[in-house]
Amino acid sequence: MAGEPIEGQILLLTAAKASVTPTQLPDLVDLAQERLAADRERYRREYERLYEGDGLEAFAVETGHWATLGTELGMSDRERSAVERAHEEQLLRIGRRTDREDEFETALEIREPVLIGTGE
Repeated sequence: MAGEPIEGQILLLTAAKASVTPTQLPDLVDLAQERLAADRERYRREYERLYEGDGLEAFAVETGHWATLGTELGMSDRERSAVERAHEEQLLRIGRRTDREDEFETALEIREPVLIGTGE
């Protein structure tokens, strides 16, 4: 499904906030996922894994990670911001479901989230 591992409702809300079309954001998330999935082992070695389950792994990466990744993928600032925001909102939703929202919010004060679908 387009936009995985980000839930559909998160994609719709994020697209509205980021001024990208609801049909554009899933494609952007998919583009990022292709790259992220190819580097999953590197993320496991180099970054703190905040969460694993629900068909995804969530990592805390350094600030500026999404700016670099967006440039490498040819995304505009608006597109990159939308994808980053979708990852952040999905992580916070997971935090609410698992009673870890405060922990994740604290992590996001100094780092950026990367969610990688596992296909499970």
